[in-house]
Amino acid sequence: MNSEQTTGADEALLSRLSVVEGESLTQRAAGYGAIYDELRQRLEGGDASRS
Repeated sequence: MNSEQTTGADEALLSRLSVVEGESLTQRAAGYGAIYDELRQRLEGGDASRS
């Protein structure tokens, strides 16, 4: 993805990932877990609203 294709949501995710990368290993695991859960809920919620 180049900078022309980056959206606000992409930038927010990249920012959150950057913050998580700077944390200790334990905090990093929790941070990635939280991001994963949020993205999973969004994806599953998107499927449910289309049905």
